[in-house]
Amino acid sequence: MDIKPITKQGNKLTFLLKDSNPAFANTLRRIMISEVPTMAIKRVTFVKNNSALFDEVLAHRLGMLPIITDLSSYVQSDKCSCKGAGCAKCQLIITLKAEGPLTVYASDLKFQDPKIKAIYAKMPLVKLLKGQELEFEAVATLGTGKEHAKFSSCLAHYRGYPKINVDKVKNPEEVVKSCPTNVFELKGKQPVVVNLEACILCMGCVDAADPKGSVTVESSEKDFIFTIESWEKLSPEEILSKALDILDEKLDEFILQVSK
Repeated sequence: MDIKPITKQGNKLTFLLKDSNPAFANTLRRIMISEVPTMAIKRVTFVKNNSALFDEVLAHRLGMLPIITDLSSYVQSDKCSCKGAGCAKCQLIITLKAEGPLTVYASDLKFQDPKIKAIYAKMPLVKLLKGQELEFEAVATLGTGKEHAKFSSCLAHYRGYPKINVDKVKNPEEVVKSCPTNVFELKGKQPVVVNLEACILCMGCVDAADPKGSVTVESSEKDFIFTIESWEKLSPEEILSKALDILDEKLDEFILQVSK
């Protein structure tokens, strides 16, 4: 098995997974989405809140707020030495105290750890009118996507590496126009594949080709194009690395149980 980067644009990473199989590819995808831990607000204690939003509504907004995750400094509560009681290694305290008239933004939150902050500073939380006050203490912890969607690290998907064959097409212009990702260019009197890895296997070119069967598209069962779109709590590279570590741990545990 081999991994080869294809493109990296901001929080989106595309890479080629070679010499694998669909079972492994889907296992890796599921781990990235549901088992790579990220940090999110889990509990909010309100001291004052006479804003237009009920405590429950505002707590939900805070819970879904994306914040930076530092996996080197924090551990999950169930794996912490405090055994879930709550300590500086497994939880982060966040506070806010504000009085209107103003709009409370994510950047107004005070994090106990200066390395952690809200990813989108200008995300509005609530608008306070004159005389309205908001004061609370929140606790953020590490969690996984299978526990709650707010802990999900990314969107991950894959497709088989495409194989395209073109043979004596009578309507080359229509075939070129049918591709939404510009895989083809018209050279001479035939469409030519110039950007194979951009193919999304939509089969538009197959349907447009005349005669039928003059363009064929196949999907590999051992090579896969993977895309990771991070929610920016972790970088795509961190997500991939952590997912592989988690998979190794699962395999070690499986071998241990089988050997008993």
